[in-house]
Amino acid sequence: MSPAEAPLLYIGGWGRSGSTLLECLLAELDDVVVLGEVVHLWERGLRHNERCACGQPFHACPFWSEVGERAFGGWSRVDPDRLAWLRHEVDRQRRIPQTGRLRPTPRTVALTQEYADHYRRIYDAARTITGATIVVDSSKEIPTALALSHDPVIDLRVLHIVRDSRGVAYSWSKTVTRPESTTAEPMQRYGPATSTAFWLSGNLTVKALAHRGVPLVRMRYEDLVDAPQDSVASAWRALGLPGAPRLPMLDEHTVDLHPTHSVAGNPMRFRTGRTTLAADTSWRESLPVRDRRLVTAMSYPVLRKWGYLDARTKEPA
Repeated sequence: MSPAEAPLLYIGGWGRSGSTLLECLLAELDDVVVLGEVVHLWERGLRHNERCACGQPFHACPFWSEVGERAFGGWSRVDPDRLAWLRHEVDRQRRIPQTGRLRPTPRTVALTQEYADHYRRIYDAARTITGATIVVDSSKEIPTALALSHDPVIDLRVLHIVRDSRGVAYSWSKTVTRPESTTAEPMQRYGPATSTAFWLSGNLTVKALAHRGVPLVRMRYEDLVDAPQDSVASAWRALGLPGAPRLPMLDEHTVDLHPTHSVAGNPMRFRTGRTTLAADTSWRESLPVRDRRLVTAMSYPVLRKWGYLDARTKEPA
């Protein structure tokens, strides 16, 4: 399968929704290579030399060094300032009215294709190095996926992962250290209202991808941890991906995770070894009642649509 015929599986959605767990599971499949959140490579990897999930600083990682050489003739030939400018122009929520069009302006087409070309070169290099059929980019950002959809060579398929907004809000309220950072700075924190506003925006803008004809399927984090094999296989079929994925589960909910070269994302990407999958439901006891009611009220229609307020679950608002 040539790079032009090889699908890109893009994990979309909003943070703290289980995308890194999903990526770690997909990394265990044959013929799959996961790259982490490539959207952050230009700053966190190229500019700040943060650690790859293998433990090495970005510029010392043999995998990423070879990717850079094959894709660009070396990372020194990539201009991070130009990438930052392009991202500002085509990879922001406020640009969706332009990048989400079926017939965008010539300027939008030119800039998105220049931007997407950098990503495509990375995907193609990763395939060549690993021999993988499918590349997984867990960037999550919908504006990034929209920009990629303008590259006629990228065979984009999007797996949209969602999680109960109340669990997401509680997760964003916690202090989480970024082990890849040399300064040990914590990850960004958000209050319940801000988190939920971003949750709504990050999850509802996927409609722009469907509008552009991008294959798209939704997966719930709660279903993934409850039935990982069935959830992955169902999404695989729905997206028309090649092969029949079979996760090497040790039992129904346990998997042995191996190191990856995930370039950015949740600290879970550093986890290896025997891992038991279980839904994080600590928000049910720990999210303050006032915050819980606020998040539920803000996201009520979407929670209901996605089955999070099903009366059979006896889930109070």
